[in-house]
Amino acid sequence: MAKALLGYVGGPTTDQLRETARLRQRITDLESEVLRLKIENEGLLKTLSERVDHVTAGDLLEPLAH
Repeated sequence: MAKALLGYVGGPTTDQLRETARLRQRITDLESEVLRLKIENEGLLKTLSERVDHVTAGDLLEPLAH
């Protein structure tokens, strides 16, 4: 049964191996991007929380400058 799924003779073709390698690299690249975005998001959340701590009721009542 497994041989039938792989084309009976041999294993994956050169193109399949190349595509698998390309997809694995893409996964690695995307995982790195996710990690970078998580770190950036944590930094933004920290900055936001620090700024929110300094907001007073008076700040919220001031009209927005145009």
